[in-house]
Amino acid sequence: MVSDSAQAQIDALLARLNPPQQEAVTHGEGPLLIFAGAGSGKTRVLTARIAYLIASHRVWPDRLLAVTFTNKAAREMRGRVEALVGEVAQKMWVGTFHWTAVRILRREAQRIGIVSSFVIFDEDDTRAALRRVLDELKLDPKRYPIGSLSNAISQAKSELKRPADIPNRSYQDEVLRRVYDSYQEVLRRSGGLDFDDLLMKLAELFSTDAEALAKWRDRFRHVLVDEYQDTNRAQYVLVNLLAAEHRNVAVVGDDDQSIYRFRGADIRNILEFRKDYPDAHVVHLEQNYRSSQAILDTAYSVIRSNPERAPKRLWTERAGGEKVVATQAYNEVEEAEFVADEIERLRKTENRGYSDFAVLYRTNAQSRAFEDVLARRRIPYRLVGGVRFWERREVKDLVAYIRFCFNPRDALSFSRIVSVPSRKIGNVTVDAVNSFARDSDADILSILSEPRRVPGVPKTAIGPLQGFRAQIESVRATMGVLRPSELVDHVIEVMDLRRHYLDGTPQGEARIENLNELRGLAESFDDRDPVQGLEDFLAEVALVSDVDAYDENGEGATLITLHMVKGLEFPVVFMVGMEEGLLPHQRALDEREENPSAVGAATEMAEERRLCYVGMTRAKDRLYLSCAFRRHLYGRSQPAFPSRFLTDIPQSLLGTPRGSAPVAPPRQGYKERYIERQVEAAPVAPPVQRFASGDRVQHPAFGPGTVVKSTLTRTDEELVIKFDRAGLKILSGMLAPLTK
Repeated sequence: MVSDSAQAQIDALLARLNPPQQEAVTHGEGPLLIFAGAGSGKTRVLTARIAYLIASHRVWPDRLLAVTFTNKAAREMRGRVEALVGEVAQKMWVGTFHWTAVRILRREAQRIGIVSSFVIFDEDDTRAALRRVLDELKLDPKRYPIGSLSNAISQAKSELKRPADIPNRSYQDEVLRRVYDSYQEVLRRSGGLDFDDLLMKLAELFSTDAEALAKWRDRFRHVLVDEYQDTNRAQYVLVNLLAAEHRNVAVVGDDDQSIYRFRGADIRNILEFRKDYPDAHVVHLEQNYRSSQAILDTAYSVIRSNPERAPKRLWTERAGGEKVVATQAYNEVEEAEFVADEIERLRKTENRGYSDFAVLYRTNAQSRAFEDVLARRRIPYRLVGGVRFWERREVKDLVAYIRFCFNPRDALSFSRIVSVPSRKIGNVTVDAVNSFARDSDADILSILSEPRRVPGVPKTAIGPLQGFRAQIESVRATMGVLRPSELVDHVIEVMDLRRHYLDGTPQGEARIENLNELRGLAESFDDRDPVQGLEDFLAEVALVSDVDAYDENGEGATLITLHMVKGLEFPVVFMVGMEEGLLPHQRALDEREENPSAVGAATEMAEERRLCYVGMTRAKDRLYLSCAFRRHLYGRSQPAFPSRFLTDIPQSLLGTPRGSAPVAPPRQGYKERYIERQVEAAPVAPPVQRFASGDRVQHPAFGPGTVVKSTLTRTDEELVIKFDRAGLKILSGMLAPLTK
C-alpha cells in the first residue's frame, strides 16, 4: 500500500512527463524496451522509472541495478534520483558495467581464483605488458604492432573468447593466441585485470558458479540498462544472466545512435531484444526537447536511408528554426577561418558565449587547422581527447605508487616508480627483480626483503632496493587507517615527490597543481571506510574517460570527435570535413569495394551514417555542415569530394551563409565520382587552363569578380579571385560554377 505522501510524490513525478514517457516509467513487471530518440529525455525517463519503483515500494533501492556507459552519466542519474526520493537513493547500485564488475569481483574474487586486491590495468599498462610479452616471445614489434595486438585481444575478450578460442586459420592467428596467452599470464602474476577482464571475469563467475549467480540475481530484482545499443557480447551476456529469472529488465537506447562497433558494440542486441523477450513491452520516445524542427528534419533525411532500423521520426514543439547551413571551403584552413568568422559573428549578433560552440570532426588529426586558426584569432577553445589529465607523467607516477602499495605483485607499477625519484636502481636490476618474481610467483616486496638472493642484482643496488622497500612498507602500514586524501599526502611526503617535480619551471608548478588535483579527487572518497574508499578511488582513477572529465560549464569553443560527442549538446554545432573518405570514413568505402552486396545495419557504411546523425542531433539552435575542395591530411594535399550524406539532404532544407560557397552538387553519380577519385592521381590528360589574370568572372553566390592569379596543378586549375562584394577567394577552376 502506497502512503499518501508517496502517492503525492509519484503524481508530481509523472506530471513532468509526456504520455509515452509516463508509459515507460509506470510499466510494471516484465521486460521493457524503450526506443529513445536523440534528445527525447531518456535520462529523465530512466531516472523517473527508478524513482517510481522506489517510491511505489516495488523495489528497495539496494535491490536495483542501473547500468550506464560513463561515470558522468551515473553521477547525473544518482543525483537526479536522490533529488526525487531523498537519501535512500544512496543505497542504489548505479554505475558503469566496469564499475559494477569491480564491486562484485572485489567481493567474489576467491571464487574464480583472483586476488581481491587486484589492480586495474589501463591502456598504458596494457601496452607496457604487451611490450614485455613480445620481448619474451622474441617477436618483432614492427611486424606485430602493439596497438593491433591490443585491439585484437580486446575484441576477443568483448566476445568472451579465451586464447584457446582464437581460430587457428593462419600464422597470424597463432601469434595472437600466443601473445594473448602470455599477456594473461603477465596479468595474473601482477595481480591485475584489464578493462575487458573485468566483464569477462564477471561473466565467468556467473557462468560457472550457480551459487554466486543465484545470490546476485536475488540481489538485483530490477536491472535497468542505458545506451543498450552500445552493449557488446560480454555486456549482453551479463545483463541476460542477471535478468533471466525475474525478467525485470528495462533497456533504453536508440539504434540510430549505435556508433561503437569498433569497440565490439553489437547493434543486434537492441534490434533483436524482442527475440530474447517476445513479451517485451515496447515504448517509442519521439518528442525531441533539444533541437529545432529544421535540424531534426535534416538529420532524418540522412538516417532514413539506413537499413534495418527501428522506424521512428523525431518531432519537436520548436517548429521551424534556422535552416541548416551547408558550405564548401577551398581547403581546411579556409574552413577553419569560416568557423572562426561565424563564431565571432554570432557572438555579436546573438550574444552567445564561446562555450555555446562546438566543432565536430571524424578524426583527431582534423583538429590541427582549427587549433591554429582559433589560437591566432584569440578565440578560446577546449580540445577534448588531447593529452588527458590521467596520462600525465606525475599523475601516473603517484597513482602507480598507490597501486603498488595496494598490491605489491603489480610489476608494472614497480617498474614505473622504483626510480621516481632516482634511487640509482637501473633497468638491469628492475628486470632481474621482475624475472625472479615471475619465476618464483612471489610478490615483489617479499623478494626485496632479501634482494641478495635475486640473481643478476648488482651489489650497489642492494641498499637502494631495501630503502625503497622500507618506504613502501611505511605507506602500507597506514593503509586502512588513513583516508584516501591523507594517503595521497603521505605518499607524496614519504617519496619526496613534491621536491622531485618542483624544478623551478612553470612545468614543475603545473605538475604540482596536477598532484593537488588528484588529491582533490581522493578527498571525495574520504567519507567512506578507509579500505572501501581506497578501493573506490583506485577504481575511479582506472575507469575514468575523457567525457567524464569534460566540464560543460567551462569557457571556450569545444573541439571534439564525433565518437566522443555522444551524450553532449551545444547551441551551435559545426560538423566539418564532410567529405568522401572522412565522413564516411575510407574504411567504409573500402568495405563497399570489397563487398558491394553488404547492406545490413552492422556494415561500416551504416555506422558512418549513424555517426553523422549523432553529430547533427547534438545541435540545439544552429547546425553548419562544411566540406572542402582540397584537404591537407596525413602529410599530403589531395582533392576532396562532398560526402554522400550531404546529397541525402533536400536542397529545400539547406541554407547558404553570407559570403560563402554553397556545396556544389556532384557532376556524376557517386560510383563514378569514387572511381574518378581513385584514378585522379594519374589523369589521362592534364587540366586545361580556362582563365587568365584579369578575366572578369561571375559566381552564383559571390557575384562578379576579377581573376588575380591562375595556377595549373597536376589535377586542377587553382584560381585566386577578388570578388567585388565577397573579397578574395581561392577556388577550383574545375569544380567552381564560374562563367566568364
